[in-house]
Amino acid sequence: MKFDIELSFYKYQGTGNDFILIDNRSLNFPKENTKLVNFLCDRKFGIGADGLILLEKDDQSDFKMVYYNADGNLSTMCGNGGRCLVAFANKLGIIEDKANFMAVDGHHHATIEGDMVTLQMIDVLKIEEKPKYTFLNTGSPHHVQTVEALDSLKVKNEGAKIRYGIYGQEGANINFVEAVGLNTFAVRTYERGVEDETLSCGTGVTAVALAMHHNQKTTENQVVIETKGGRLEVSFKSEKGAYSQIQLKGPATFVFKGNIIC
Repeated sequence: MKFDIELSFYKYQGTGNDFILIDNRSLNFPKENTKLVNFLCDRKFGIGADGLILLEKDDQSDFKMVYYNADGNLSTMCGNGGRCLVAFANKLGIIEDKANFMAVDGHHHATIEGDMVTLQMIDVLKIEEKPKYTFLNTGSPHHVQTVEALDSLKVKNEGAKIRYGIYGQEGANINFVEAVGLNTFAVRTYERGVEDETLSCGTGVTAVALAMHHNQKTTENQVVIETKGGRLEVSFKSEKGAYSQIQLKGPATFVFKGNIIC
């Protein structure tokens, strides 16, 4: 597939959730070209990533986040992607140790210390309890379901069944959870748009922490979540079933930079 374009890009990962990051402050990237985004994210023919993020100028904040799923479509908020974008903005010299940026779900604040980025997520005012699962939106829609023998679960197959069977074409992200300690949970996530399991999902980890607290699986307001790609921490304030001051903390790591002609 030929696009007649040369791009400079950076690759970042947050607990194994990897992203192509592009400085688009000059607005040169062809944002409507979903086939190009899909190609760039392809792990066989392109650069390879779970998603692509554009950093753009914003009149009311330090920068703007524009996020695409690996399928090439614009998507909802990505927590690990947001943390990686903060690290990218720091590398570009746009920010120092604090950031205020605009994303599809509104303004976000973040702090950075070394390779650790703490990102404030949106407030969650409603959590739906179902007989076998919990549903909530943490910037993206999430299905949270506790299971046994998480390590042996066929996440891609089971996740796809739920993603399409319950949520249809629009879909939701599917999180399978198992308690591994008093205040620690392991999670594996099937992500819509990627249509496969990812090593980590920031909005999913946030959803799991809130759901476990809401369902009284933990009484703590700081929860440790183990993903296949590493450890993340979620802290929050809870009052009358609503959650605020939600913070997602974990590493955001620069992998490499390069140019691609395609």
